[in-house]
Amino acid sequence: MMIAVAVLAAGRGTRMKSQLPKVLHPLGGRSLVEWVFQSVADLAPTHKIVIVGYAGDMVRQALQDLPQIQFVDQSKQLGTGHAVQQVMPLLENFTGDLLVLNGDVPLLRRETLRALLTTHQAHGNAATILTAQIPDPQGYGRVICDGNNIVKQIVEDRDCTAAQKQNRRINAGVYCFHYPELAEVLPHLKSENDQQEFYLTDAVNDLEPVMAMDVEDYEEILGVNDRQQLAAAYQILQRRIKQYWMMAGVTLIDPDSITIDDTVQLAPDVILEPQTHLRGQTSIGSGSQIGPGSYIENSQIAANVSVKFSVITDSQIAEASQIGPYAHLRGHSQIGSHCRIGNFVELKQATLGNHTKASHLSYLGDAHLGDQVNIGAGTITANYDGVRKHRTVIGHRSKTGANSVLVAPVELGEDVTVAAGSTVTADVPAQSLVIARARQVIKPGWQLSPPSAP
Repeated sequence: MMIAVAVLAAGRGTRMKSQLPKVLHPLGGRSLVEWVFQSVADLAPTHKIVIVGYAGDMVRQALQDLPQIQFVDQSKQLGTGHAVQQVMPLLENFTGDLLVLNGDVPLLRRETLRALLTTHQAHGNAATILTAQIPDPQGYGRVICDGNNIVKQIVEDRDCTAAQKQNRRINAGVYCFHYPELAEVLPHLKSENDQQEFYLTDAVNDLEPVMAMDVEDYEEILGVNDRQQLAAAYQILQRRIKQYWMMAGVTLIDPDSITIDDTVQLAPDVILEPQTHLRGQTSIGSGSQIGPGSYIENSQIAANVSVKFSVITDSQIAEASQIGPYAHLRGHSQIGSHCRIGNFVELKQATLGNHTKASHLSYLGDAHLGDQVNIGAGTITANYDGVRKHRTVIGHRSKTGANSVLVAPVELGEDVTVAAGSTVTADVPAQSLVIARARQVIKPGWQLSPPSAP
C-alpha cells in the first residue's frame, strides 16, 4: 500500500514570540519539522508534502535538502481541514493511505507511527487516529469511543460540553486516512464553529469506520507552542538519547549535566565526563574520554582521545591524542595521532602530523605542521597581513622556541630549530638553526638619573 505524508507547517506560532516560524525552532540537532520527517523515514512514503503559510519561503529553504519534498501554500490559515484541502491537487488519483502530522509535534517515535499504520490497514479503516490518555487533557480535542475503540465523535476542546471535558482520551492530531474516502468528504467541510475554521476532525466524523489507537507514552504527542514547551520537549529528547547511549555501552558520569544531539555518534567504551556537550555531526571513537567541561560540534574524534575543558568545532582528531585543558580547535583543523594540544592553545585551519606537540600558550592559524614537531610556549603564526590570510608550513621534527613569531607566508624545512624569542619572516632551509632577534646589549654601571627636585 502506498503511503503519503502531509505535514501541517503553516502557522506562525505567536506564543513563541519569534520571527522564526515555529516549526523551524531547533531541538537537539534538528528543527521541529525535521523531527517529524525523521519519524516517518521507515515508512518510505511516496509523497512528502509540507503545507506552508507564515514565512513559507524560510520553511522551503530550511527543508530544501530533504529528498522529494513537495510544498503547498495555505495563504490563509483557516484550520486543519482547510490545510489538508490544499494537498488534494498533488494527490489526484492517489489510492493509498495519507498520514497527516503536525510540524510542531517532534517526539513521535517511528515505532508508534508504524503501529498506527499497521492498525489502520489491518482493520480496513477509513481513518485511524492517534490518541492518548493524559492526566490533564485541557486544551486538547476529546475523542469519544465505544468499547472496541471505534470513534463515535471528536470534539475540539473549545466546543466540548462540561461532560465531554471529563473524558481524558485526547486527539493527538495524528491521522491515517484511506485517501480515496477522505477525498470524498474534504471538499464538503463547513466552518460552523466558534473559530469559523474548517476542522479536519469534521472529516473524520463523516468517515466510517474510524478507529482510535492510544499511544503507550503520552509524552510522544506533546506539541510545542511556546519556549517552555520547547524546553520540556528537549528534556524528554535528552532522556531518550542518553538512555540509548548508556544501553549501547557509553559511560555518562553525570547524565543530568550532559547534552547530546541526536545526530551524534558514539562508540562503545566512550566516557563522557560532566558538563560535556556534543553537537551536530560529531562522532567519538571507542575508548575516548571527553570532558569534563568540553564542547564538541561537527567534529570527528578517533579512538582513545582525551579532551578536557576544551572547545572543538569542525575539526578532526586522530587516535590517542590529548587535547586540553583549555584548548580551542576550530576552522577545520586536523590533528594527527598521538598529538598533544595543551593549555590555552588555539588552532584554526591547522593540520598537524603525528606525534606533534603544542603544549601551551600558542596560536597556530592557517598552518601545516609535519610529524614530531614541537611548538614552544608562546609560539604564534602571524597569519593575517591586514588584507589576506597566509599559510605557515613547518617540516617534520622541527622545533620552535618560546615566544617565537612566524610571520606568514613562511616555510620552515625539516629539522629546523627556531631560537626562543625569534620573529621569523623568511623561509628557513632544512637542518638549520634560525635566530631572528636583536642582539642583547649590556651597559655596565648604567642607571636612571634621579628625578629633579620640585
